[in-house]
Amino acid sequence: MVANIIRDILTKHARLQEDANTLALDDDLYDKGLTSLSTVNLMLAIEDEFDIEFPDTKLNRKTFSSIESLLETVTELLKP
Repeated sequence: MVANIIRDILTKHARLQEDANTLALDDDLYDKGLTSLSTVNLMLAIEDEFDIEFPDTKLNRKTFSSIESLLETVTELLKP
């Protein structure tokens, strides 16, 4: 479920060259067209959707490099 929400957010905010629903979990989002500006938009949309805040330690290319890494980070931040 979280992965599907992340895919929806990618579709709306990331401006990727491919449909986010067709990407593998480990596809490199930057290779698919993610830019620094769209990364910021993506981060803000994820924070709003899940009512979380990315800590400074997670504000890096690795966190936003794939659906899998985003899923891991969001899941970690949702834990109480």
